[in-house]
Amino acid sequence: MLKTATISLIVLMIATTFGANLSAAEHWVTYEGKSGPGKGKHIVFVSGDDEYRSEEALPMLAKLMAVHHGFKCTVLFAVDEKTGEIVPSHQTNIPGLEALESADLAVVFLRFRSLPEDQMKYIVDYTNSGKPIIGMRTATHSFNIRNAEDKYRKYTFNFGDEYKGGWGRQVLGETWVNHHGAHGRESTGGIPAEGKADHPILRGVTQIWGDTDVYGIRSLTGDSEPLVLGQVLAGMTPDAKPVEGKKNDPMMPVAWTKTYKGDSGNVARGFNTTMGAATDLVSEGTRRMMVNSMFWAMKMEAAIKAALNVKIVGAYKPTKFGFGGFKKGVKPSDHNLE
Repeated sequence: MLKTATISLIVLMIATTFGANLSAAEHWVTYEGKSGPGKGKHIVFVSGDDEYRSEEALPMLAKLMAVHHGFKCTVLFAVDEKTGEIVPSHQTNIPGLEALESADLAVVFLRFRSLPEDQMKYIVDYTNSGKPIIGMRTATHSFNIRNAEDKYRKYTFNFGDEYKGGWGRQVLGETWVNHHGAHGRESTGGIPAEGKADHPILRGVTQIWGDTDVYGIRSLTGDSEPLVLGQVLAGMTPDAKPVEGKKNDPMMPVAWTKTYKGDSGNVARGFNTTMGAATDLVSEGTRRMMVNSMFWAMKMEAAIKAALNVKIVGAYKPTKFGFGGFKKGVKPSDHNLE
């Protein structure tokens, strides 16, 4: 009888553990690459912003990189623990960040997150590892850690002292400044910076456009090199005319490269763009820039061809940017490949 009870207990423990793993895995999505230059490499996409639909943009990019180019791609989301649903305004939970331990590249699209220390540790460890990092749109102000006693408080977007501007400014090159273009009325046309038209990230890119506005930049840190300047357009279509006056003189950088030296002593390649909302990526040129940047960040420039496949996999009808406008009731599993 005792032996039977012991066996039952062991079975229950195994079932419980296995069930927990299944439950945890439902909080993110992974696309297994099959063949291509990315075979054997792992990209982790970290979404979590409450305005620009990173929860739609990043699964689209991940599917593209997995299906067309062979990368294993994991997408993480801001998830409500009670419902298991993606809630972009839920600022304190992004399950699955341990995936960064095996990542060859992290693509970050966060805004004002205040993550618990046990989750934040994975981001900090990756940042210091010397592995490449790409930031999109609001990543310049990824963190707003409100607890003054939190060990990762310095990563907050408006931190001062020895880590001025927090994670965004120190790692990516700038923190949140302002809306330079008129939000919701003036879109962005991307123009290669002087001497940068032949950069691998811009290879094959013929038009960069997004319906989000140009962000303000005070000054880029470290060895940041602007690749694309943002021309403020007087309308919300690619053919809108440039705004006249000081808004475009000078133009703000909207995409640049930068390196970051973490605690490991290793230097990481980085790329950041203040474009990249889900609607921006409908534009093939903007999408191609993002795909090229991922190859470049992993030092795979040789694989960047002018005709590199950037075709969207499956249906993609991104939701318009705006607070509270995210699709309700969506779970990570809803982003699985069909």
